[in-house]
Amino acid sequence: MCPAMRRHNFPVLRITAIFLLALLAAMLCLSARAKILWSDEGARVVRNTGPGEDNLGGKVKRDDKANDVLYFKFHVDPISDVSSEPYLAGFQLYQGNEAHLGVGNADEAWGYSAFNTSEIGPSNKMAGEFNLRSAHPEPAHLGLFWPYEVVHHDVERMIIFKVQYVPGGNDLVTVWLEPNLGPGATDKNQPDNISTKFKALATFDQIRLRHLNTGDAHHDAGNGWIFSDMAIATSFQDFVVVRFWQTWWFRGLVAFFLFIGVVSSVRVIEKRKYQFQLLRAEQERALEQERSRIAEDLHDELGSLLTRISLLGGLLRADKDNPEQVENHAVKIAQSADQTVRALEEIVWAVRPGSDTLSSLVDYLTHFASELFEGSVTRCRLDVPKDVPARPLPPDVRHNIFLIVKEALTNVLKHADGGVVQLQIKTGDSFLKIVIADDGKGFDPGSPLTRGQHNGLENMRRRAGAVGGRLVVSSEPGNGTRVEFQMIFAG
Repeated sequence: MCPAMRRHNFPVLRITAIFLLALLAAMLCLSARAKILWSDEGARVVRNTGPGEDNLGGKVKRDDKANDVLYFKFHVDPISDVSSEPYLAGFQLYQGNEAHLGVGNADEAWGYSAFNTSEIGPSNKMAGEFNLRSAHPEPAHLGLFWPYEVVHHDVERMIIFKVQYVPGGNDLVTVWLEPNLGPGATDKNQPDNISTKFKALATFDQIRLRHLNTGDAHHDAGNGWIFSDMAIATSFQDFVVVRFWQTWWFRGLVAFFLFIGVVSSVRVIEKRKYQFQLLRAEQERALEQERSRIAEDLHDELGSLLTRISLLGGLLRADKDNPEQVENHAVKIAQSADQTVRALEEIVWAVRPGSDTLSSLVDYLTHFASELFEGSVTRCRLDVPKDVPARPLPPDVRHNIFLIVKEALTNVLKHADGGVVQLQIKTGDSFLKIVIADDGKGFDPGSPLTRGQHNGLENMRRRAGAVGGRLVVSSEPGNGTRVEFQMIFAG
């Protein structure tokens, strides 16, 4: 390298070194402030535990002289449903063999609640039980709601509770049911409708995970709870989930390397003949990234299904002497296996060359609908054009349209209880129209929806807006539901 070029590169190299050293120092400082005292991210199936066993191993403890603040976190996936009520389940603090504060499902509370508290909740009848406030309270009657959320199978929840220790007295406890853990979240800006405050004795040297029936000896408390992602910290912010691409240092790196890329590109792109090749390579890279994104999304679903099959297999072995439970677990395993096969088919279709066309989308939608309702009491009628324009579709557009149709058809299968569902597709050179209509029980759009139904409709509308389309959902009780998606192609 000539002296002039070395002199020209020296400032860039010096800036690069200073930037990277400053970034490394800042990251080390942030890491040094982490205050996670104990964590256990693995999943644990807990069923019929009795008093339970210690999971802490003496790593953290607080006695009656403590005056600091601790934050506790755990994730639950209930296998026991409301049909198994009443039962006790939860994450409980112990000091020796003395049971102190527990959070989960109190024995007589019929919902997410705390137990072994020093106060009784305003809607509770049993001393020491305190119902937790929820953003999804249970509907009681028309326009009325119970002041708690019932535990539902397959509806997962994250729970965080804070203990302000008071020496020689009852400790101050705040519980958040499904809190916001996104960037910028703190214990001060959590919504009031998920925050519950009370007093309890919360000293501990053990943590036990519990599930049992404390009432009638002949009563079945259900199949248990799955606990995971447990931790103890000194700050709420230690539980906040900040993806690496949302951090300031990642954005700084992106900006920095973009700067370096611009400087390098000015040096590299000196001849016009490379411009077309670089543009084409960038387009191929973007397409590959999109396919990878779709495949990863579907892979996550596949992994969840396989985990469910594994857990159900364990329950099947545990209940091998109970024919009714064995049959129930076997049916669920078969259903999960069918869903796994469909997920594999979606992966193959998403990454297969030649799938990025309108005709390929229509063919796959008809195949998916026919297979979804095969063996169901609901008959699927298809009304699709014979000749579909061979129009290319960007991968993200194709993916979002498929997920809209999948959500609508799955809702019919799960909730409509109808005899017939019709999938109608109309298309031309400049438009695409898809209608999913059923003759099921329908619903009142003005009434409160369950969390899953609400999220499903919102996801469909969001995906329709992302591709520049329009989604209209119409329904009324007893007259079925009609979902209509329409978009105009640009160009």
